[in-house]
Order: sequence, then C-alpha cells, then structure tokens
Amino acid sequence: MKLHIKNGHLIDPANGIDAEKDVYVEAGKVAAIVNPGQVLADFKADKIIDATGLIVAPGLVDLSARLREPGYEYKATLESELQAAMQGGVTSLVCPPDTDPVLDEPGLVEMLKHRAKTLNQANVYPLGALTVGLQGLALTEMAELTEAGCIAFSQAEQPILNTNVLLRAMQYAKTFDYTVWLRPQDPHIGRTGVAHSGPLAGRLGLAGVPVMAETLALHTIFELMRATGAKVHLCRMSSAAGLELVRLAKQDGLAVTCDVSAHHIHLTDADIGFFDPNARVTPPFRSQRDRDAIQQGLLDGTIDAICSDHTPVDDDEKLLPFGEASPGATGLELLLPLALKWVGEQPGGMVKAIAKITTDAANIIGLPCGQLAVGSSADICVFDPNVYWKVEAGALASQGKHTPFLGYELAGQVKATIVAGHVAFER
Repeated sequence: MKLHIKNGHLIDPANGIDAEKDVYVEAGKVAAIVNPGQVLADFKADKIIDATGLIVAPGLVDLSARLREPGYEYKATLESELQAAMQGGVTSLVCPPDTDPVLDEPGLVEMLKHRAKTLNQANVYPLGALTVGLQGLALTEMAELTEAGCIAFSQAEQPILNTNVLLRAMQYAKTFDYTVWLRPQDPHIGRTGVAHSGPLAGRLGLAGVPVMAETLALHTIFELMRATGAKVHLCRMSSAAGLELVRLAKQDGLAVTCDVSAHHIHLTDADIGFFDPNARVTPPFRSQRDRDAIQQGLLDGTIDAICSDHTPVDDDEKLLPFGEASPGATGLELLLPLALKWVGEQPGGMVKAIAKITTDAANIIGLPCGQLAVGSSADICVFDPNVYWKVEAGALASQGKHTPFLGYELAGQVKATIVAGHVAFER
C-alpha cells in the first residue's frame, strides 16, 4: 500500500526533525520525507491521511509489556493486548519471560513470535529467561533462545538467590555480547512488602519495601559488571538513591542503561489513598522526593527510557484488600499521554518525551525501530497532543482494566497507528 501522510508536524528525535513535513510510504518503508506541498513525482497514494494539526512520530517502543500468553489468557490475550498497543501508538514492544510456561525454550519463543506475526500488528520482541524456569539455578541455552528470536535475557520479577549463578550468567552473556535485563530488588529484604517503607505504610499497617532493597541489589549488580564487563539494563528504577548509584556507574564507564515506568513519573505512595488496589504495583510508588528524582533523572539522561510496564490483571486478582491484590496496571494505552504529561508545556518538551519512548528505547534493544529515516520500516504514530480523554475502563482495549489513572483526564490521543506501512489502527 502507498500512503501519503500530509500536513503533519513530524517529530523524529533520532534524525533531528521537528518541523512540518509530508511522509510518503511505499512497500512498508518510508519512501520520502518532504516539505508540505512538495509533490513526489510518480507517486500515486492508495490512501491519504490528513495530519493537519497532528503530530507524526515514529511508532512507540515499549520496553516492558506483558501480553499474558502463553498461560495467562484469562488475564489477557495476544489479540486484546496488541489491539491496546495499536490504540496506544505502540508498534514495537518487549515482553518479559514470566509466562506459563516460562520463555526458556526456543519452541515457546518461536510460537509466541509466530502468533504475534499472524496478527499483523505490533512487533513483539521476547526476552528469554536467564535461568531455567526462572528458578535461579541453571542457566538457559541463551544462544538457542537468541536464534529463536530473544533480544536479551531477564529474570522478570524472580530473584537469583545464589550470586554465583548471576556471576556465571553475566560471564556467559559477556562472551556472546548479550544484554542482561534485571530489576534491582534484593532477594530477601522487602520481598514480602507491598508499599514503600515510610510513614504512610506505617500508618496504613502495610508491609514495606525499603529503598535499600533497590540499592543493595544495585551494588551487587555493579560489582558483577565490573568483574565481567557484561552489559546490563536495569528495569523500572524507583528511588532517588538508586538513581544516584546509576549516575555514578555511568560516570565510571559501566555499560548500564535503565528505564522507569510511566506510572512512577507521576505518582507517589500517597496515591495509595484508601487502600486503592489499582495503585498496587511493583516496585511500589515511593516518596515525593523519589518521584522528583525520577523526573530529574529523565531530564539529565540518567534514565534512558520510559516504559508502560503494562501488566494486565483480572478482577478476581485485583479487587481484593490492598495487601492481597496482585501487583500490576494496564499501561500500553497510557504510555504516550503519561510521557507528554511529564514534560507539560516546557520548551522542547514534546521532543524529549517522544525520544524517551522511541529512539532512546530502541537504542536499548539495539534494533532499527523508533525512527523514520528514508528506507526505514514505516512504523508510525499519528496523534493529537491537544485532545483530552478520560481514562475509563470501557475506553481501554486491553483486557486489563485496572490502572491508578482511572478517572484522570490526559492529553494526547492516537489518531492512527501504522505498522510496516499497514494502517493497523485509525480513529
């Protein structure tokens, strides 16, 4: 299909474009980017999208989206979650390995990739399990999993109790230039906690997760990185103290990157309110000081990318007392508006926000997505930054309807999502 996206404001941080441009798409690729009104000779569009007053950006790249297949189809299905991705403008997403069965065998990875491909929507990039069954004992066959389509290796939320195992995993990963994705969480301290350790959790009688659960894990990870030279991506940072350690590690030259969930940019432990289970997430929302440090870390580059941390949870596991509710929140459709909310009206803010959910995220996974150079895959998000929409369960395509932002009005509505030149969603 030949597409002509005309009169839109193109923002492509990877290529330094922030101007009114027309985009031409042919054979699934970006054929040309020209000034408005400039006619491309011998190009007859099958479809024209008038993007007057709209932003045209690369398709969003989400570094953490649980699709719940295989094994948890009662929580969500590939069909529902990829449709949510389309409504959120997400054209490439990374899925953690904590499915059932765990993504620790090539056949499972190939099956997931095939299922996703047949739906002809977002590009799905699985993380392989770092250890067999995520049990933290025996390493997986990382080379075979890479051949099957895994882009990196992770333990998801499961800790490795034996540091020797993590050392061997990082040595192996360094040998083959794989990246290890870890969420910094001490395997013992705070494992039974449900809220940030502080005055609020004390008053509510909730078991706490102290900041040192994050910092202790970071110290261990960084020492192992120094010993092995392995590349590590830190998932969903949550504290000011943790970010300061990451900042120092980067200054020391360690090959480390990190992300933060879109929810943690805005919310604090005070948003638990009267034990709202929708605010039960992992890691927990922390103090206002931590939240402010996250916003600053995004601005100064300590935090490399924003992810949705999309984790659909069904009513049976969510509508429970706070301490018993399953952690998680839907986020694919909120990634864009929450990123825009972070920058607000600050000069150049739109470019910064889009960079964190496109090119910067793409750089972490090392794939040529998140940008719109001529000849690149035509993965495109067209959105209106000035339309406010109310976050309601009925408005979400995801099977998971639970988010702490229910009832909020957010700016930024996706009008069209294009994947490899195919209009996968249009409002």
